[in-house]
Amino acid sequence: MTESSSSKSPDQLSQELISILAKLAELGLNSRIEAVKFGRVYFKLKKSSWKRRGCFAIGFLLAVFLGFAARSQFRSLRFEKCLIEQPSFARQLFRPAEDCSICKDVQQVEKISNVDPRDFEERYAYSGRPVVVTDAAANWTAMESFSFAFLRELYKDQEANCQFFPYKTEFRSLRDVFNMSTSRALMQAGSKPWYVGWSNCDEAIGSVLRKHYDRPYFLPVLAESEKTDWIFMGSPGYGAPMHLDEVDYTSWQAQIRGHKTWTLEPPRECHYVCRRLQVTVDPGEIIILDTNKWYHQTLIVSEDISITIGAEYD
Repeated sequence: MTESSSSKSPDQLSQELISILAKLAELGLNSRIEAVKFGRVYFKLKKSSWKRRGCFAIGFLLAVFLGFAARSQFRSLRFEKCLIEQPSFARQLFRPAEDCSICKDVQQVEKISNVDPRDFEERYAYSGRPVVVTDAAANWTAMESFSFAFLRELYKDQEANCQFFPYKTEFRSLRDVFNMSTSRALMQAGSKPWYVGWSNCDEAIGSVLRKHYDRPYFLPVLAESEKTDWIFMGSPGYGAPMHLDEVDYTSWQAQIRGHKTWTLEPPRECHYVCRRLQVTVDPGEIIILDTNKWYHQTLIVSEDISITIGAEYD
């Protein structure tokens, strides 16, 4: 470029700007933002001329026109993944409003048993309605096998976890958890309470875990339970604070040991049409919950250690 921008006339700069926007359009990068910016720049370029008001009107109308022209493009891009992921708080802040039908007529979390998979699919599987199945894990060997010692032995040689949730503890990894003192692990008097969660991504460990539990019998025939196991474990009086998850699907969580009370809050936009729910899940029971839609917190209410295992299903 041999001529500086400062030596060019407003008309020349305007033409160059139009050329740039045209190029962006060819590349599919133009948007309402560029349109608005163009309107503002056009106004500034013409501000010194005696036709200031007329040019402002032209710039404004052009910005509006380009904005509406780009509207369809915005619609097509809304669900495309961003080059840079939004932070968690931003995703929750700008998440789409939920349909309050998931909670509008829900007065309590039902406890059911002997469920036909077809009935479960029709009423609960994909409706967002929380439910507890009381006979789902009763015959699993996990009910007898899973313990702090069992899991510590299983993970003794590796840090096989995708995600780790320390909650309000000082732990930073599973190694820290399984290296805690014996008195604390056994929840002896005076020891500090704890509660953690993690997801397992190690195939060998996953295969051992699944020897002790089956695919929940009530899941729809065509539904697939994800291979990633989620495990939550802790001592009495502790649990997870109120939060919303960022997972792909609805999940089931089986209470293996201990008793855990779940408190559920509907989506914020449904505050005035839905109610707060609470249910205690006992050993051998499974809670099914869309944790992407229901805010939830847990509290261990038994004297025994609490161990929960679960997974998502599509």
